[in-house]
Amino acid sequence: MTDEPLFLAIDFGTQSVRAIVFDLHGASLVRAAVPIPAPRSPEKGWAEQDAEKLWQWLCEACRKASSELDDATRIKAVAVTTMRATVIPVDASGDALRPAILWPDQRRTKSAPPIGGLNGLLLRIAGVSNTIRFFQSEAEANWLAIHEPDLWHKTSRFLLLSGYFNFRLTGEYRDSASSQIAFVPFDFRRKRWASKNSWKWQALPWLRREQLPELVMPGDTTGSITTKAAAETGLVAGTPVIAAAADKACEVLGAGGGHRGTACLSYGTAATVNVSCNRYREIAPFIPPYPAAQPDRWNLEKQVSQGFWLVDWFKKEFGQPELEQARSQSVSTESLLDQLLDASAPGAGGLMSQPFWAPGLRSPGPEARGAIIGLNPSSNRADIYRALLEGILYALRQGLEQIGKRLGASEIDNITVTGGGAGSDAVMQLTANIFGRPVSRAAASEASALGSAINAAVGLGYFADYKEAIEAMTLPGQLFNPDPELSQQYETLYQNLYLPLYSNLKPIFESFQQQNDHDNLF
Repeated sequence: MTDEPLFLAIDFGTQSVRAIVFDLHGASLVRAAVPIPAPRSPEKGWAEQDAEKLWQWLCEACRKASSELDDATRIKAVAVTTMRATVIPVDASGDALRPAILWPDQRRTKSAPPIGGLNGLLLRIAGVSNTIRFFQSEAEANWLAIHEPDLWHKTSRFLLLSGYFNFRLTGEYRDSASSQIAFVPFDFRRKRWASKNSWKWQALPWLRREQLPELVMPGDTTGSITTKAAAETGLVAGTPVIAAAADKACEVLGAGGGHRGTACLSYGTAATVNVSCNRYREIAPFIPPYPAAQPDRWNLEKQVSQGFWLVDWFKKEFGQPELEQARSQSVSTESLLDQLLDASAPGAGGLMSQPFWAPGLRSPGPEARGAIIGLNPSSNRADIYRALLEGILYALRQGLEQIGKRLGASEIDNITVTGGGAGSDAVMQLTANIFGRPVSRAAASEASALGSAINAAVGLGYFADYKEAIEAMTLPGQLFNPDPELSQQYETLYQNLYLPLYSNLKPIFESFQQQNDHDNLF
């Protein structure tokens, strides 16, 4: 038995919650996972989960992890990272007033009052009125105030999922500034709540400052495990809880990408590309970089919001043969999907997909839809599956190129891939071929959890800084080199077919949107 300090990282995602114990070398000693059922949809497009069940699932994962340790007191700190843009209103006692609204939720508010006065004038002059209206319509606080006013009147605190869990663990309304990725009045440049004169408060007229938690930086203490939380989680009362960051930010850190020059691709339910930088730079006006898991950095990000969720969609709609074979042969569905991918040649038999199954803000815009074009008599399931994956990777490559233009392409010299989709060698090779450059798989299969553990280790002073912690707790992963011939083929498809696709389909999508808006009036 050793006295080496350990850190418990809680990573709460869309499909599971993991409680993972790491040491100072970044080694995962204990891993406990609890699956999360699909979100409930009381109305079309909604995505909700019972808040108390979310807490119970977290407790179950923690109990499983702590029970596997001979001495739970070796856990010197706990850090929590969660999926982003998931909100829970609570009453004065801290009890959830309704189910959590999850990030994939599609409800919208169309009756928020316009921003007037000087702010409104300046925003119109800046030509960002549509961006502001999008912010207002997406904001869950506005929707709750308009559609559930009695509940909103009882709302004492309006919390993101990370803030809710920090409260349940510590009894303190305190959250990480680097977890505030949502439609809330957050100042991304200064990493604090927006000043009282900010347009964001006018865009959220029903939300009050006192309803929001205190913000601290990653590595700071949010509190300590209460006696009640200890009884529910199996953790030791008094253990410090250290602020981490949102899941994608922690993933960048845990993949070793929290420094200049590294792009981090994340193949999760939402697929993203992030590049860390030490200055605040907007990709486009009023499109901020997100706070990184390191207090002095930001991440420029582009997202395909339904990224590798499309793999689950494909399995549900087209993958019954693989699901049945996986059950009968006791093999993973993913390995069978890799075989299906290999059954279609690069270029997917003439198919091309646009992977925007959910709308965006600008590119893609709110009118965006998913599309698969080029269907012909010889098209088959394998072609459709390959087209979906190729479309996701094309979109991420385009996002990286947009970030590169903002930062200077010469500043990005390597690419690391994380997330569940990165576990497939076939997907990794496809990534190298489409990006036309070497890519490496993150050595840590749970990079987001590792990133939060790094926050805990630095926060407690076990490392002098994040550079030292990254060197000690992360490792280089397996490298995949592009096939020159296939890369050239993908380059042609990307330049000639994928890049023009969105602009060519946009007028059709706008017609769809107008028809849907018309139908919703009746």
